Amino acid sequence: MSIPSFANRMTLRRLHQTINRNISHTARRTENPHSTRNATSNPGRTIPGPSWAWIEPLATPWRAYGAMQRRSPLITQFSSSLVIYFLGDLSAQTVGSQGFSEPDSHYEPIRGVRAMIIAAISCIPSYKWFIWLGNNFNYKSHWFSIAVKIFVSQICFTPVFNTYFFGMQSLLAGGSWEETKRRVVATVPISFVNSWKVWPIVTAFSFTYLKPQNRPVFAGCIAVVWQTYLSWLNKNAERKDGKMVVGEKGKV
Repeated sequence: MSIPSFANRMTLRRLHQTINRNISHTARRTENPHSTRNATSNPGRTIPGPSWAWIEPLATPWRAYGAMQRRSPLITQFSSSLVIYFLGDLSAQTVGSQGFSEPDSHYEPIRGVRAMIIAAISCIPSYKWFIWLGNNFNYKSHWFSIAVKIFVSQICFTPVFNTYFFGMQSLLAGGSWEETKRRVVATVPISFVNSWKVWPIVTAFSFTYLKPQNRPVFAGCIAVVWQTYLSWLNKNAERKDGKMVVGEKGKV
């Protein structure tokens, strides 16, 4: 009778252990019902939540532009600059005439052409400048590096570019050297001051969070708004300069 009793005790013990394991396994699955399924069916994969699904259509063109930028950076920069400057001038004309609702206001295609000529000449030097800026002034302190890059860009690049932009706008419109000088004097100082309100933040964000190949497209999105402002500022200076010329002729 001792052998069957011993066998029965062993069977009961194994049955008790099996029941305890099943209870523990069921408790773990209740606490995290997706863990077992994800680990067995698709190990190593993170399933995004539905709250991020909306960003996929926005990320697709961004990735496509980044791929184009890596394959042909100069061509991509050239073509995107033409689009940015054209949209900036179009937006400036729309804002300046309140949707072309003012009397005698209409879209001037020649202004868009001038903007794209300016873009075609300046886009590659501007691109090279920011590549050079990204490769230099890199110190142990990230924020000190960003501060130096912002300072160098604002002091060296911004005045030169704004002088080029407003000077070319005047020359391409048929202005004389004297008129071009007045245009530059009237627009560059105020645009330089206002640039400190926009581009330091853009530069800091770009060099902190974006990869080099993604910086041009981000700056391009901001540049549409900035080009709108520059074109609007140039148009106002053009009107004031025209009134000044008419006044001088009247005095003569």
